[in-house]
Amino acid sequence: MNDQGNLLETIKHRLDSLNKSERKVAEVILKDPQAATRYSIAALAKAAAVSEPTVNRFCRNFATQGFPDFKIQLAQSLASGTPYVSQAVNPDDSIEALTDKIFQNTIATLDKARQALDPQAISKAVDYLIQAKQIAFFGMGASAAVAMDAQHKFFRFNIPVTCYDDFLMQRMVAASFNTGDVIVAISYTGRTREMVDAVKIGRANGVTVIGITAPHSPLAKECTVSIDVPRLEDTDVYMPMTSRMEHLAVIDVLATGVTLKRGADFQAHLKKIKDALVDTRFPAEES
Repeated sequence: MNDQGNLLETIKHRLDSLNKSERKVAEVILKDPQAATRYSIAALAKAAAVSEPTVNRFCRNFATQGFPDFKIQLAQSLASGTPYVSQAVNPDDSIEALTDKIFQNTIATLDKARQALDPQAISKAVDYLIQAKQIAFFGMGASAAVAMDAQHKFFRFNIPVTCYDDFLMQRMVAASFNTGDVIVAISYTGRTREMVDAVKIGRANGVTVIGITAPHSPLAKECTVSIDVPRLEDTDVYMPMTSRMEHLAVIDVLATGVTLKRGADFQAHLKKIKDALVDTRFPAEES
């Protein structure tokens, strides 16, 4: 096997750095790796809607000698076990089968994301958040829910906190922020043009921008510090957005990091907020 380790893992990690044609080849392979080991080069080229030379270039791009060698490496990768590869949900799956696949995919994705996180980037982000005059969380589409969850956690920290899922509002907020303010931009792909443009506006004003996004993406390149979350999710239409779980976990890490750095007195402040909810709940039933 090549010195890059598991071939499928390498393809997933490099997905965003591939050109458009090679990315099509990668997506076909990642969607069904077992089937890919049985393809001829002509069949794979047809499935990806690319030329056969493109398939060959793709294979050599991953330190193999060509398509035949690539298939051998791919088969070895599958034989060694690939728990992080999402199991595609099929239309005829039973409830039991799809439940198992979804949970297993989520667990595997979270574990892989944990291994890929850079502690130094996390530490820098925590320091910026502690020093922030105000914080705005930006998220669009599925990432909007993550931004809302982040606001729900960070409002407790005695820092003005907002979240925005509208790109026009994001641009205006970025224009109104200044040095000492922090924007946290959340995007699975890191390729949403409107968010990247808003971040550029903020950076021009001296705003600190923390990205939670795909490595080497356009968004990551514009951030003061980028917390890189590798794209591990397949494009299968039946697959839920496990990326939300990755990003929610990163938000939890940041919130906990801020809490611990604030010290014991601040933790007492958080307990005071939580105690304010006691009278709003029915008592737990005794078993």
